[in-house]
Amino acid sequence: MLKDAMGGYRGTATEISRIIAEHPGRAEAYYDRGNARSSCDDYDGAVADFTMALKIGLRFREAITAYGNRGMARVKSGDLDGAIQDFSEIIERKPGNKRLLCSAYRNRALVKEKKGDSEGAAGDRKMALFLSSDINKQ
Repeated sequence: MLKDAMGGYRGTATEISRIIAEHPGRAEAYYDRGNARSSCDDYDGAVADFTMALKIGLRFREAITAYGNRGMARVKSGDLDGAIQDFSEIIERKPGNKRLLCSAYRNRALVKEKKGDSEGAAGDRKMALFLSSDINKQ
């Protein structure tokens, strides 16, 4: 499943659920349904699907994206501690893509700020700024 030019996902959660029923071990189907659910503001459902996709196993890049998407869904559902864990997982895995890493630091900083951890947020913003300046040099 891919995003179309208008930013919507092709396929609905219901359609993808049929695929999951036929192929319950297909991690990508859970990942796709998580994206579809998130785009329809079903954040708890999205978190459950991203969790299942990660449990079954995704390739490295897809896993990094699933952690980021689940982190954003967790923020929307109010699970700030879970969101911090997801963004931290991306940082710990050290993806070679500096934009993804920078985004993880920025998102984690925003969540830490919401939780009242100004010092932690400042440290993450500093790392994001460092990575951002490194990206701009390329």
